[in-house]
Amino acid sequence: MDASSTVISSNIRFSTTDDGLHSWENRCQLLAQILLSHRPAIVCTQEGREPQLRELAHLLSPLKLVANGRPWIRERMYPCIFVDPTVVEVFENGDFWLSETPQVPGSVSFDSAFPRLCSWAHVRLHGQKFLVASTHLDHVMSETRNKQAAVLVAQLKLLLAPGEKVLLTGDFNDGPTSAARSIIQTALTDLIDPWKKPEESSHHPFSGECPAGSRIDWILLPSDLKVEDIFLDKTNEQGKWPSDHFPVVCRFKA
Repeated sequence: MDASSTVISSNIRFSTTDDGLHSWENRCQLLAQILLSHRPAIVCTQEGREPQLRELAHLLSPLKLVANGRPWIRERMYPCIFVDPTVVEVFENGDFWLSETPQVPGSVSFDSAFPRLCSWAHVRLHGQKFLVASTHLDHVMSETRNKQAAVLVAQLKLLLAPGEKVLLTGDFNDGPTSAARSIIQTALTDLIDPWKKPEESSHHPFSGECPAGSRIDWILLPSDLKVEDIFLDKTNEQGKWPSDHFPVVCRFKA
C-alpha cells in the first residue's frame, strides 16, 4: 500500500435536546462537513442510536455505513464503521458485546452502566487486509473497563484472519497509561499508539477545552504502518462544536 489513507475516530455524542445549541440537529451537518474534509477511507464513530446514525450516514455520502445484518436495539447506542467504497472493500462485518455473553445483543456484565459493544469489519484497503474495530468502554469504573478490554481482545483474536492486521479505534474512557490500554496491547502485541505529541484531553464539554481531562479517544495501528500525521481536529463554527469529543484524525501508509 503506497497511497496515503486517513482513518478517523469520533465520538459523535448521542442526540438529546438537553444540549441546546449543541443539540444534534444544530451540529450534525458541521460534524459531517469536518469528517468529510479529511477525505477519509474509514470513519469510526461511537455513540448514537439508529435514527441518528442513519441521518449521519446520509450526510456522510459517499461514505457507506457498514451495518449489514445488525439487529438494531432501539434504546442502545452503537459504535459504527463508515467506509469509502472506492478504496475500501468490505468482506464481512458484525458486532459483539463487551459482556460475558458477547454474541447476545444488548447483554451487559461487569457492572457496566450500559451495554457496551464493538463493531468490526474485515476489509481490504489498498491491497492490505485489516480487521477494523470501533468500540466504546464503560464511562464509570476502571475495573469494568478492564474486564471489557479483556473481552474485546479475546473476541478480536478469534475474528482475526490469516494475513490480517488489527486497526482498533474507539472511546476507551481511559487514558493511554491505563490498565485497559495495557490489557489491549499485551494481547495484541503488534498494535502501537502513534501519538507523539504532548498529551491533551480529547473530550471537552462543548467548550473546546478540558484541562483536567485525558486522551481517552485512541487509534491503535499495526506497527509496520508509516504514520504521516495524527491529531485532534478542533474545528468549530463560532463556538458551535460538532461533538463534545474532538475527532482523532490519523493519516498513514505502509
